[in-house]
Amino acid sequence: MRKWLKNEKLRRYLSMEIGIEYKACLYFFVVLFFYCMYLLLHGVYEARLLHMFEMIAATYGMGYFQVLILGNFDETERLSGRQFLYMLLCSVMYAGLSYLCGWFDRELMTTAVFALFCVAAYFCAYLVNRAKRDIDTEQLNVMLQAYQKGGRRDECHRNEGTDEALR
Repeated sequence: MRKWLKNEKLRRYLSMEIGIEYKACLYFFVVLFFYCMYLLLHGVYEARLLHMFEMIAATYGMGYFQVLILGNFDETERLSGRQFLYMLLCSVMYAGLSYLCGWFDRELMTTAVFALFCVAAYFCAYLVNRAKRDIDTEQLNVMLQAYQKGGRRDECHRNEGTDEALR
C-alpha cells in the first residue's frame, strides 16, 4: 500500500484534494449555520434540500477556486492586503450566489450580513490554520531536537511501526 503513496504527483494531488475537501466541509458548515439561523429567526423549522445542494456545490466550487486560482489564501503565513481582498471577493461571491439562489429570500440586508459573516469566517479560518501550523512546527522542532540529541527513535517515527520495525 505504501508503494503507491511514493508517487509524488499522486501525493500532491491527494494533498490538494484533501485541502479542498476540508475547505468545502468547513465553509459548508458556515453557510449552513447562517442559513439555519436565518430560518429559525423567521419561524421556519425545515430547510430546503435544493438550497443545501446549492450550498455544498458552491463550497466545493469555491474550494477549487481558492486553491487553484487564489493560491490557498486562507492558509497563508501572514494576512496581507491581497489575501484580504481574496476574502472579500469570495465573500461577495457567496453573497451573490445566496442572492441568485434565494437562500435568504433575496433580502438585501440579510445578504449583506451574510457577506460580513463570510468575511469573519474566512478570518477565523485563517487564524485557526495559522495556530495549527504553529503547533505543528513546534512539535516538529521538539522531535528534531530529541532526534539530534540521540533521543528515542520511536518518538520521531511513532507512526511508522514498532521499535522492532525501526531497527
